[in-house]
Amino acid sequence: MKIPMLEKLMFDEPSIWITATTVATLISTAYLGFAEMIGNHLQYSKFTSSSSDKKPQGIKVSSRTGMLILYTPAFLAGVVSFFVFPDDGDGDLRFLLLKFAVTFHFFKRDLEVLFVHKYSGGMILGLIILISIFYFSAVVGLIVVHYLTLGIPEPLIDLKYIGLIVFMLGILGNFYHHNLLVKLRKPNEKGYKIPQGGLFNLVICPHYLFEIVVFVGISFISQTPFAFACTFGDSLYLIARSYETRKWYVNKFEDFPKNVKCVIPYVF
Repeated sequence: MKIPMLEKLMFDEPSIWITATTVATLISTAYLGFAEMIGNHLQYSKFTSSSSDKKPQGIKVSSRTGMLILYTPAFLAGVVSFFVFPDDGDGDLRFLLLKFAVTFHFFKRDLEVLFVHKYSGGMILGLIILISIFYFSAVVGLIVVHYLTLGIPEPLIDLKYIGLIVFMLGILGNFYHHNLLVKLRKPNEKGYKIPQGGLFNLVICPHYLFEIVVFVGISFISQTPFAFACTFGDSLYLIARSYETRKWYVNKFEDFPKNVKCVIPYVF
């Protein structure tokens, strides 16, 4: 049964195979969020050494190298899309904005890895490859699925311009709070501190909040069910990881402010 409001907001899916891909994407990304909630963390950042006695096994690389491997294939997929699916003169602005958004998002991530973030420790190569494949597949899926909708009637409610504004808001907010995190550590410091400034005074993971905003913007630009599924699943994962991050800070710092929520100010 079709829901009238959703019909106004989304493209019709061009085939049963695209619908199956959308459902599989939603289930797999939602599972990652559930796994975080039950303590089965993806072993990077502060969760590299979890509360469990088991140490992650495998080939270890530096965190900076690992993060570049995470993001670069997705960025390159976005770049290649401009050549594989060039503007044919019909002026499909929505498709152009989508290719720009996903490419710029991962380009920004690579730039932050190279010039902004400070790292300590390392990452397990097997996990890096797994997450990298996930990001790469998401970018390819977003672009190919949208390409297949070209020629299908547009949704009655056009969100692409709102989506572009939301996307840029997310990019700027995410970058701003990443910079605040970097400034916490003085040169040669590797320990963790309670973040302050910006929305850190309200939530422990405002950078995750704005990353969710980024994906909401992308889904508004695309307006395909696949894009909304990616956004929903990614949001569940980031909300769950924010919950675990707050719990980690509470356990590590006795003076952690009780009024600071996980990811949504005043709510959660």
